Amino acid sequence: EAMPSGSSGVKGEILMWIQDAEDKLTQLAEAMPEGKYTWSPDKGVRTVGEVFMHVAAANYGVPSFIGVPAPEGFKFETYEHSMTKKSDIVKSLKDSFAHVEGALKAMSDTDMDKPAEFFGMKTTARGTYLLLLSHAHEHLGQAIAYARSNKVTPPWTAKQQAAEKQAQKK
Repeated sequence: EAMPSGSSGVKGEILMWIQDAEDKLTQLAEAMPEGKYTWSPDKGVRTVGEVFMHVAAANYGVPSFIGVPAPEGFKFETYEHSMTKKSDIVKSLKDSFAHVEGALKAMSDTDMDKPAEFFGMKTTARGTYLLLLSHAHEHLGQAIAYARSNKVTPPWTAKQQAAEKQAQKK
C-alpha cells in the first residue's frame, strides 16, 4: 500500500500504520453484530463496545497532551462508557481516527520534536503519535480475539479466504 498523499517520512509512515489500524478496527466494528457489543470474555473486562470506545477515547484524549483540543464535552475518564449503540460507537471510532489523522497531518515536522509528557512519561509529539499507533494495534489484536470468540471472521481474512477458494476453482 502506498503512503498517504501529502505526508512523507516518519509522519507519512505513522499515518499509514494508524490508517491500517483504523481500517481493520472499523471493519471489525461493522462486522460485529449489535447483540455482541455487550459481550466480554470475563467479569470486569471491557466489552466489545468498550474496546472500540477505549480506542476512540485515546484518539481524542492523548493528542490533548500535545495541544490538540479534544471535541467539546469530551471527558477522558468516562468516554469509553458513554455510548452503547453500535451505530454510535462505529461513528465515534471513525470520527476519532479523523481527529488524530487531521492533527498529525497538520503538525509540522519541526513540531514533531517538541517535548511532551503524559501518564508520567517524557516523550515528544512524535512519541505521542507512535503511542496512538501502537495503542490502536494493541486493541485491534484484542478486537480480533473478541470477534473470533464470537464466531466472527475478520472481514479482511474472509475476503482473502474467498479469493483463495476462487483461485482453487480455476
